Parts: sequence; structure tokens; C-alpha cells
Amino acid sequence: MLKNDLFLKALKGETVQRPPVWMMRQAGRYLPEFRELRDKYDFFTRCETPELAAEITVQPIRRIAPDAAILFSDILVVPRAMGIHVELKDNLGPIIPDPIRTMEQVNQVYVPDVNETLGYVFDAVKLTKEMLNDEVPLIGFAGSPWTIFCYAVEGKGSKSFDTAKGFCFSNPVAAHTLLQKITDTTILYLKEKVKSGVNAVQIFDSWGGMLSPVDYQEFSWKYINQIVDALAEITPVIVFGKGCWFALGDMGKSKASALGVDWTCSARNARYLSGGNITLQGNFDPSRLLSPIPTIKKNGSRNDRRVRERQIYCKFRSRNFTKYPCRPCKSVYRRGEGIRELVFSFQSQYSA
Repeated sequence: MLKNDLFLKALKGETVQRPPVWMMRQAGRYLPEFRELRDKYDFFTRCETPELAAEITVQPIRRIAPDAAILFSDILVVPRAMGIHVELKDNLGPIIPDPIRTMEQVNQVYVPDVNETLGYVFDAVKLTKEMLNDEVPLIGFAGSPWTIFCYAVEGKGSKSFDTAKGFCFSNPVAAHTLLQKITDTTILYLKEKVKSGVNAVQIFDSWGGMLSPVDYQEFSWKYINQIVDALAEITPVIVFGKGCWFALGDMGKSKASALGVDWTCSARNARYLSGGNITLQGNFDPSRLLSPIPTIKKNGSRNDRRVRERQIYCKFRSRNFTKYPCRPCKSVYRRGEGIRELVFSFQSQYSA
């Protein structure tokens, strides 16, 4: 039995004695112990070696004691398992040397046996669970089909993903075929993660906001919803669509346990748009962690009041600010009734 189940209670919409807190990039460059491993091993070696992935996952648990752990991995392990070659280059991010631009290439992409191609992830889950010793829940995650599609077709990161969108509009049959293959693989992948021991899963739709509301329904949400439907009966599912405020209404009617909201959508608007009956998370600008500590505390307290007044579950989504390792994280959130001071550059999630 978990010693700390605040996070899971919050996902169920239950009242909790204090806000549960965790961070999206919990294992990151701000931690000196993380940097030591980063200097020894390349990124995918860390992802694909269960002992390293598990160690990196629990590092912040030892140092900070947040209310949940999130498995150290990457959304791009899925396309790699599907036969799409992915490289990670310094200062450039993910690179797909042979991006998918034709139906012939789509046909070469396959739905793999996830135990054969992604077994190292499931081994990392099991090892991490042993190391956590039931202290806190473990979160697994995957990229949305549209977000994976963007990298696979564009071949790299982009501010607009025009090539990926153009492929959808000029060759919709091929686009939907690829999106369905990614969806099928992601369902198998997340189900196996749950079997291996994760307590909840989150779907990251990082590039959903690049689409218009109409195109989002066709090329992103319909595939995310397949994943939600397939997983909701066996685990809580969180959907985070960056810039996707326009889809909160449909998301709120889904079987998801919670919806992530970025900092461009207020708590009030998110609650209204989602229908007011689903747990919400988000809307704190991570760049605010570079504010003076008193300002961070003030903003955190303001968010807490908004959360409690509207009975929503909120997260702060952060990036790693390596210029300020650990410093901007010393007291991000402190308000009465036993809510402890955080010692993290964090993503936090709240329920009232």
C-alpha cells in the first residue's frame, strides 16, 4: 500500500489535506547527481538502461520528497520502437534523418511487439517501483500521436510544423495511417507500463496547439481519445495539450481523470471551458521560477487560492533553468493548513 497517495486521491477528485506536488521534469539538469550521470552516459543510453533510468527517477524523491515520481524516459522511444530512426544532437534536439513524407515510408513503419522493442522501459518501471518502496506513486507517460507524428514528418523540432501539417492536408490517407499506427503502439506501450507497475499515465500533446480547432479534432484529439478509452479502465489518465484550450470542452467529456492546462489559460476559463466536472492542472508560467523567491511564494499562494475557490487540481509546469540549479526552487509554494514549502523546480498539482 502506498504511504503517500495524495496524488492519486487528487486524480479521483477527492478532497485532500494539502495539495500534492510533483514536477514534470523532476529529474533534470538542476540536480548535481543528475549532471554526473549525464556527463557519463548519452541520453538514450540513460533511457534504455533500466538501472540508470530508475536511479534518475528516484534522485529527486530522495532529495525533495515530492508526492509522485515520473519515470525518466522520453516520448521518442515510441517512434524508435516503430522503426523510425531518431537521433538526439546537442543544441539541436531530436533529429529524424529520414523524415516520413510518402505513403511508401508510412507502410514501412510498423506496430511493434512492445515487449521486444520497449522491454527496457518496463524493466525500468519494475526496478523503480522496488526502489520507491511504496513511498509515492509512479507516473508513466507518452507523447500524443500528433506530437510524435510532427517529429516523424518534420524531421526535427519546429516553431510551426508546417511540413507536418502540409502532409496531413496533401496526403490525408497516409497521415491518418501513420497516426493510427502511432496510436496503436502507444496503447500497447502504456498498457504494458501499467502492467509493470505505474500508477497513472499522462499523454503529452506538446504540439496540439499548432492546429486549428477543426484540424485538432481530426488529426489529434480523435487519436488521443482512443488512448484514453483504452487506458481509463485500468489507470487514471491525464491529458495535457499545450495551447489546446479550445479542446477542453471535448476533453472534459472524455474518460480522462484530469486535464493539463498551460499558463495561457486561466483557472477560471479552464474550469468553464471543460464543463467544471473534471480535475484540472496547470497554468503557471515556468519562467516565473526566475522571479525573486518572495514573488514566487506570492504567485504560488495566489494560485492556491484560485485552486481552492474553484475546486480544481492545478499543476505548475517547469523547465530546467540550469543557470539557477535548485536556487529558484527553494520555496515555490507555501500556504497554511500544512502545505509544506517546496524545495523544487517543479510542476505541482493541486486538488481541493
